[in-house]
Amino acid sequence: MNRILFFLLIPTLSFSQGKDVLTYFKSKDSLVGVKDHTGKIIVPAQFKVFSFLKDGDPVKEETIYFDGSKKDEIKEKNAWGYVYDKKGNFLYRPFLYDNGADYFSEGVRRFVKNGKVGFVDRNGTTVIEAKHDFVSPFNYGYAAYCDGCDWEKTNDEHKAMVGGTWGVMNFKGEVIQPVAAQTNSVEVNGKFYANPFKYNEKEKGILQFFEKQNTKLSEIYYVNWYNKLSKEEKKLFFEIVERPKENFPFYQVNTYDYRKIDVGLTFDFKFLVSAEGQEIFALDYDNEKVPFEKWLKREIGKAQKYQEEHPDNPNKISK
Repeated sequence: MNRILFFLLIPTLSFSQGKDVLTYFKSKDSLVGVKDHTGKIIVPAQFKVFSFLKDGDPVKEETIYFDGSKKDEIKEKNAWGYVYDKKGNFLYRPFLYDNGADYFSEGVRRFVKNGKVGFVDRNGTTVIEAKHDFVSPFNYGYAAYCDGCDWEKTNDEHKAMVGGTWGVMNFKGEVIQPVAAQTNSVEVNGKFYANPFKYNEKEKGILQFFEKQNTKLSEIYYVNWYNKLSKEEKKLFFEIVERPKENFPFYQVNTYDYRKIDVGLTFDFKFLVSAEGQEIFALDYDNEKVPFEKWLKREIGKAQKYQEEHPDNPNKISK
């Protein structure tokens, strides 16, 4: 049995500088909108929001997100919520995932337009046009897509995407053809694809920092796995999945297991490195940036405590 993973839906990471102070407000009939610090309405109150949002809560992200439906809206297939820019311009509707808006994976999230699925970045900019019936989240630089497919209930009442024609795309939205299995290739839906990541010397230096921590980070991550893993199976891979841009002055480094699967899902084992490469942070589930050394000390302590309480754990953390 593998390590227990918690699927948490979290909002976009916030790195704005606070120059535009916006707050959510509620009307008398509990509809939600957004206004600025002068009281000017940026987005009128027209949304039935389902998250725990209080009147006066600040907009913390790069965009404005309404976690719910519009009053008297016509439902759109696979869409949930609404996203606006901070000037009040509508940007997109997120893809519906697990009873809420799709989370960000490798710097992008899925959105829906006219029933088709594409990708936007944290600033709401479309990076891959919505043109497929379904697209999976990006993992290790690739996303699977299908056309002519649809949702079908499974025996356990969940839904699965069935039928249609399937393919694989890269970060540019280009269709990628499989290759013969190689040491550094990645498997998607039973086929292998070339390693998509390429780096300059500065970026190689950033990744070298994490590679030097590979053994310790691996011990921390696998300490509570129930099955014994070999040294090769416990090796982690670190890749830069996002680079500095407007509202985001960092490189984001994600962690993958030997199968090239993201070990952190929405937040765990994800790191930020400042644009100049001097500051390194770990991301917490509540969007807090924790200095790497502080995070590492905390995680080592948690892993050692788990090992003390479960002395028969097969994957040990060294002292």
